[in-house]
Amino acid sequence: MNSSSDMQFMHLALREAGKGLGRTSPNPCVGAVIVKDGRILAKGYHKKAGTPHAEVNAIRKASEAVSGATIYVTLEPCNHTGKTPPCSRLIVESGISRVVVGMTDPNPLVNGKGIEFLRNHGVEVISGILEKECEDINQPFIKHITKRIPWVIMKAGVSLDGKLNYRQGQSGWITGEQSKLAVHKLRDRVDAILVGRRTVEIDNPSLTTRLSGGKGKDPVRIIVDSQLSAPLSAKVYRVDSPAPTWVFHAADAPQSRISQFLANGVQLYPLDRRGQGLDLSQLLGILGKKDICSLLVEGGARMHGAFLKGKLFDYAHLFYAPVFAGDDGIALIEGHQVPGRGSAPRLTDVRYKRHGDDMQVSGKLYYTT
Repeated sequence: MNSSSDMQFMHLALREAGKGLGRTSPNPCVGAVIVKDGRILAKGYHKKAGTPHAEVNAIRKASEAVSGATIYVTLEPCNHTGKTPPCSRLIVESGISRVVVGMTDPNPLVNGKGIEFLRNHGVEVISGILEKECEDINQPFIKHITKRIPWVIMKAGVSLDGKLNYRQGQSGWITGEQSKLAVHKLRDRVDAILVGRRTVEIDNPSLTTRLSGGKGKDPVRIIVDSQLSAPLSAKVYRVDSPAPTWVFHAADAPQSRISQFLANGVQLYPLDRRGQGLDLSQLLGILGKKDICSLLVEGGARMHGAFLKGKLFDYAHLFYAPVFAGDDGIALIEGHQVPGRGSAPRLTDVRYKRHGDDMQVSGKLYYTT
């Protein structure tokens, strides 16, 4: 089978993998397609951690015997027993003779061992087909499994002059309805969403996912509130949601406020101080230990500034509305000075997408120094 056919079927496997976005954490999103004599026998994807892997689902769904077939899988088949049996052995036992892999699994328990097992048992293995695309869909998993901290995403809706709202201290939605829908789709795909105290006080957000048909998955809601001064009457503490709300605060926050929050069932996590704020690296380490693989930071300006200053953002989604907010609005970034273009953080691999009159600008964060 030629390489163009391999890429074609790997694209289908990637489409299958995408069906698991936001549902498989801390596992990766994986898709599989089984092909024999140019015919697709089955497709499958990993639906949720602890459930069968993509290869298993595809083999089980095959319309006929898979002996002698090729399986396209976006991630190297596992070769260890976790919550599910090893996929590499099932592939050998099924009689599949050729495996096309998108990317090697960075998990130290796998990391080439699955491919080695297959080759040692006479299975032809080709790897690296659409490798970048397979890596892109699993950046949160890759970072978490290698560094034990989440993939951190900056998200903001801003005016053309870079403002988050129209007047300081007042809530003011900048972007349109189509951008709002795109944001809720982002929330549906991440493990957690984070805002600072001022965002809670000014915007009073619920930080839930609202998609048609009630299909959205609420992320864990994370509030950074140094002195626990935001009101407990805020929506984020009262919302009816299966996802919890976690609050990260300074270790020296008033004991009276700590007691009040705990009495209201809010989970609290103390952090050390770092500079003028809290140690956000420590926060990410705690989230990593709790299997949070992706974190969407929605603001406000101080949070964006602190994460940028700490070089903690991995990716950004910025939604620009065709309006000018004027002098009274809050700027996108606060608390992070850049001396010049040469040292400015920037986006790479930039992508643009239109939402009505709004423009979404997305890309990986690159830090020059």
